[in-house]
Amino acid sequence: MRKSKRSEVDPFIVMDVMEAARKAEEAGRHIIHMEVGQPSTPAPEAARRAVEAALSTDALGYTVALGLPALRRGIAGLYGRWYDVELDPNRVVVTSGSSAAFLLSFTTLFDTGDRIGLSDPGYPSYRQILKALGLTPVGFPARPENRYQPVPEDLPEGIDGLMVASPANPSGTMLGRDELGALIGTTAERGVSFISDEIYHGLHYEDRAVSALELSDDVHVINSFSKYFSMTGWRVGWMVVPEDHVRTVERIAQNMFICPPHASQVAALAALDAVDELEANRAVYRANRALMLEGLPKAGFDRIAPPDGAFYVYADVSDHTDDSRAFAREILDKAGVAVTPGLDFDPVRGARTLRFSYARSTDDIREGLSRLQAFMAAR
Repeated sequence: MRKSKRSEVDPFIVMDVMEAARKAEEAGRHIIHMEVGQPSTPAPEAARRAVEAALSTDALGYTVALGLPALRRGIAGLYGRWYDVELDPNRVVVTSGSSAAFLLSFTTLFDTGDRIGLSDPGYPSYRQILKALGLTPVGFPARPENRYQPVPEDLPEGIDGLMVASPANPSGTMLGRDELGALIGTTAERGVSFISDEIYHGLHYEDRAVSALELSDDVHVINSFSKYFSMTGWRVGWMVVPEDHVRTVERIAQNMFICPPHASQVAALAALDAVDELEANRAVYRANRALMLEGLPKAGFDRIAPPDGAFYVYADVSDHTDDSRAFAREILDKAGVAVTPGLDFDPVRGARTLRFSYARSTDDIREGLSRLQAFMAAR
């Protein structure tokens, strides 16, 4: 049976790294995980208790396609607390993780063949989802001197959309209000649709992240309960869209997904109020970040843009290798530390970069840095 051309997407290399690490652990080795972009903590206790209670009292069947009204109201309230933005809950769409939000956003905004700008390095699944939808990802390099974030003069001509992320994966760097505003203004002048990936909001270590909704209502904003709320496997996220896009998104969501998982929505609603627990998690990442910024240069990884948020450090390792995949494999084999080759994030320059995640426990981060320093000293 034939396969479509648009199904020919690239693999997500970090998943291959995770599998190699799993096999090493199965063989009895102790691996420090600096490849995984997910919290090591579970969903907040209040979220787990809410689901436990719902399981005994509710059938947990379909919800409406846009999500539980109480959860949509709760998410709208979050924008008031975090950004002082008064948001109409009717503009909030609950999704099956941010991945479903990308599908809904891309399908709502673009037609087959449309060109969407993506700065490199960036989250690899943007490219692959666009390709699978018959859209054209247009990658362009974000410069190290701009901390791997795009600026208006970087934007290619002839694009129909622009996708930005702040804090970004893999760099953890953020766009300030002026920088984000300049991109939104430039795309508005050109008639280019603007999509803001904000799934790492809440995970900041100095100034907070700026939401695109603070600057414009004529944008798509995508977020998730995966990162700050520590709920990766629950697969629940959300998007905020202009008022006149809601019904379009709803129709597509009805047909693609029916609704997000009901149990996950119950958990997400309770997680919104678990502030103390979530802030304790962030304090761990803050400590881990400090260790990374001190320890990585001691291991020889000193060409980095210090991260503002998320839980990643992106390092230029061109003085050590021009094959980041082989280098990551060597680090795993000899040091017992799993890291991600930059090829996932930048098809052109990624052979000379690595991403290090500091989402694990502080003890793991200390041990991982010690191993990296010993490995590089002996190399």
